[in-house]
Amino acid sequence: MLIYHICRREEWEQASAAGRYRGSTQDRADGFIHFSTRETVIESAARHRARQAGLVLVAVDPARLGAALRWEPSRGGILFPHLYGALEIGDVVSVRDLPLGPDGKHLFPVLD
Repeated sequence: MLIYHICRREEWEQASAAGRYRGSTQDRADGFIHFSTRETVIESAARHRARQAGLVLVAVDPARLGAALRWEPSRGGILFPHLYGALEIGDVVSVRDLPLGPDGKHLFPVLD
């Protein structure tokens, strides 16, 4: 089971060049990098990234993240993965564009 993070393409390109991703401005303000599961990522995108273009979907195997990854309750008690630390680029399984459809909703690839 993979977990997913959505960020701006420019943020990811900078992180990729640096070898690690420290999260978006919102992530840093919250003190952790927000991730979603396959079951929650589409709703998370609609809630927090509605109609935003230029995004990428970052997929990570949670087993690679060790103790820095914590599953914590959020919306309605649903557990969400939060990474307390930087995401090493080598821990990323894939990065895919997350384009907008004609209705302004993100077009998700098939999720692993």
